[in-house]
Amino acid sequence: MTPYVLDARAWQESWDRQQEAFMPDREHRLDALLDAVEAVVDSPTPQLLDLAGGTGSISLRALDRFPEARPTLVDLDPVLLTIAEASLADRATIVTADLRNPDWADNLPQTGYDAVCTATALHWLPADRLTTLYAEIRAVLRPGGIFVNVDRMPDDGLPGLTERLTGQARDRRNARYRAGAVLSWDDWWKQVETDPTLAPQAEKRRQIYPGDHSQEWLPPVSWHLDALRTAGFSEVGTVWRGGADAAVAALR
Repeated sequence: MTPYVLDARAWQESWDRQQEAFMPDREHRLDALLDAVEAVVDSPTPQLLDLAGGTGSISLRALDRFPEARPTLVDLDPVLLTIAEASLADRATIVTADLRNPDWADNLPQTGYDAVCTATALHWLPADRLTTLYAEIRAVLRPGGIFVNVDRMPDDGLPGLTERLTGQARDRRNARYRAGAVLSWDDWWKQVETDPTLAPQAEKRRQIYPGDHSQEWLPPVSWHLDALRTAGFSEVGTVWRGGADAAVAALR
C-alpha cells in the first residue's frame, strides 16, 4: 500500500474556498494588502513577516509577486501550520509562536522586516493585548517599514448600512452552505478530522484552544487607527474597504 502523503495543494484549495465563502472579496483584500507592501519595498528580496499566517495564504501570494523573497510565517495552530509547511516547503521560515504572549517576537529569526502583514486573524485578541501587539509589531519593522492588517473593521459612520450589508452577506453565505456549494467553517474542520496527517494535529489544536478562541469584539476602524497612532507609527490610514471589512496600513 502506498503511504499516505498530505496533499497540500488540495488542502490549500479547500481552505481558500471555505474562506472565500465567508469573504467573497478575499482576493481583492489580499491584493490591496500586497499593493501597499509593493509600494513601500524597493528590493526583489523583501523581508516579509506573515503574522498569524495560517496555511500561508499571504506568503504564497507574496511569493508570486516577489519570487526571491523568503517570508517568515508565524502561527500557533498546528493544523494550519502543517498545511503551511507542506505548501511553502523551503520557500519560507515557519515559526510557532503565541501572539497572546509578549515574548512571541523572541522566536523570530530576525527583526528589521520591510513589511508585517496579517489578514482576518487578530480579531480574537482582546483590546488591551492587541493595543500592545501593535507596538510590538512596530518594534520588529525597519524604519519606513509597513504594517497592514485586514479584518472586520466597520465604518463608524455607517452603522445601519453595515448591519444590512453584513446580514445580506450572511444570507447569501448560508444559502451556499445549504446547497452544498462550499464547506462552512465547522464542516471544514470536520474534514480535517478525517485526514490521517491532520487529525492528530487537530487534537493538539484542541489542547491549545480548549474553547472557541474567536470572539465577537470587532471594534470600528477608528479604534484600530487610534491604536496604531498610539503605538508610534508615523503614518496611519485605510487602504481598502469592502462592506464591514477594511485594511489599515501603518508606516514606522
